[in-house]
Amino acid sequence: MKPVKIEPLFAGWQETMVWSYLQGCMGWAMADNEEAPQSAQIVLGDFCFFAGIPDESLIARAGAPILVPRNAAWDEAMGRVLAGKAERRLRYAIRKEPGVFDRERLRALARVPEPYCLRAFDQELYHQAMGESWSRDFCALFDGGEDFLKRGLGFGVLDRGILVAGAASYSVYRGGIEIEIDTRPDYRRQGLASACGAALILACLERNLYPSWDAYDLRSVALAEKLGYHSDRPYPVYILKD
Repeated sequence: MKPVKIEPLFAGWQETMVWSYLQGCMGWAMADNEEAPQSAQIVLGDFCFFAGIPDESLIARAGAPILVPRNAAWDEAMGRVLAGKAERRLRYAIRKEPGVFDRERLRALARVPEPYCLRAFDQELYHQAMGESWSRDFCALFDGGEDFLKRGLGFGVLDRGILVAGAASYSVYRGGIEIEIDTRPDYRRQGLASACGAALILACLERNLYPSWDAYDLRSVALAEKLGYHSDRPYPVYILKD
């Protein structure tokens, strides 16, 4: 079933992955009724966003492992349906403030010491990222390397030619991207993620794109604030158990 007319259910939700689907850029959706939907979920990558009237059968058919409720009523419904099947956690929304970034500070943060090299994603880095589990989400939602290089953006830190940290567009929408950022575990705590994030933000600003950030945990909040963002609020998600 391809739902139509679900836009009103998601109106006002300041979430770029929701915008990605509604704008026809990425993702898919499922609704309770094709012609007159009262409940729907939008699915993009690992996330599914639920809006409208809480529908327990729709929750049970979640299209991705991370479920995001629109409001407290959906939160309560997910708690009932997913009891024993999912863990409730908090993620952290980051404010969307286009004029907040200090470009000089970002340029300083984007420098990496030798022997590291900071480089924009190309076909080689795309394939490196897709070949490792820790970095796959940098590019996984695109239809191959050509699509990523056409619509996405990314920067990686290399150690002797090997990708060890990166920041890239997890998803895209009209006017911006949603940032995915990570460092290979054995290279963490060296400022490499900061360098990649700073370079990506600068590239977005040069292209008139907004680099949206949503934080997985408080460490991600701290990194976002280091790069110039401001924290907004925590919100609940449900993560399905394996």
